[in-house]
Formats: sequence, structure tokens, C-alpha cells
Amino acid sequence: MATKNTILNRAPIGISFMNGQGTSGVLCSAHDGQLYVYEYLYQAQFAMKHYDFRQIQDIHAFPNCPHQNPLY
Repeated sequence: MATKNTILNRAPIGISFMNGQGTSGVLCSAHDGQLYVYEYLYQAQFAMKHYDFRQIQDIHAFPNCPHQNPLY
């Protein structure tokens, strides 16, 4: 996971946790067994949150926007 953290640093990511939940935000840093993510809360509020590596199942970079019209 360390390689993924380095590649995705400062990128928008999605995180899947071992418990089946997930979150998304901007990966700010990863050190001392913790992943630091800047997450949107509401209106103009954001929060820096940290997650233990042992809680994380996988990390995914956001894909590029599709080149098609929305389905809805």
C-alpha cells in the first residue's frame, strides 16, 4: 500500500474499509501507519481525517470524467 500512497499523494481518492464502508477525499499524506485524507463535510467545510492502515482494504484513484452524456 505504501507505493499506492506515494503515487496518489494529493490526488482525489476513494477508500474502502475492511468493515464494508467507504469514504473519499484528497490524500494529503501517509506516515506512521496512518493515512491522512482531506474530506468534504458540507457547505464550505472540510476536515482532515486520519485512518489506520489496518482499517483500509483498498485505495482507488478517481477516474477521469466519462466522455458521454449522463444517463439521467
